[in-house]
Amino acid sequence: MKTTNTTGKAPWALARSAQATVAAAAVADAFRAVAVRDEYLHPSAASLHTSGFVSMVFAYLMTLTVVLFLVWLARARRNALELSPEAALPGRGWMIGAWFIPVVNLVVPRRFVLDIGRASSASWGRKRDTTLVNLWWGAWAGHMLVVVVGSRTAPGSMAFLVVAEALMIGAALLLGLVIERVTALQGAAFRATALPVTPLAQA
Repeated sequence: MKTTNTTGKAPWALARSAQATVAAAAVADAFRAVAVRDEYLHPSAASLHTSGFVSMVFAYLMTLTVVLFLVWLARARRNALELSPEAALPGRGWMIGAWFIPVVNLVVPRRFVLDIGRASSASWGRKRDTTLVNLWWGAWAGHMLVVVVGSRTAPGSMAFLVVAEALMIGAALLLGLVIERVTALQGAAFRATALPVTPLAQA
């Protein structure tokens, strides 16, 4: 007897691509923040050029990161519905659009990721995995808050820059773990639902 998986499969290629661009964007953001601070404190043609170039690279990387992450998330949602057809998951359009609506994007997307994780496997841990998502979301929200507060109250502050970029890198690492966890759970769930196939009896 051998087993053949007749259902879907975990989106590992998308997961790895998203993880790589998330990490690259976080590193680029650190260089961008330093370059922008240098241009603010020591304005010159050279610092302006450097700041503009690094900011452009970051913008491209961030755009690619957002696209790959949302494609991965859409695939993870589809897999979760296949694994748990009764799960109350958002429509694909709303799941993607919510990330771009002010205020809504501060709360709703986190719930989407949690719902997809729970629907992906009964092994989703209420404490361990939910905490992982919450830590990622908290680090990302904290980064945004520090950037806004720092730019308005103490532009050019090294302290704000260090805190903001530490949170950014932390959020990137945690998001990589979230992607890994959801994808691994879906892979294990699909393997567990593989259907046994019995070879035809020979005449």
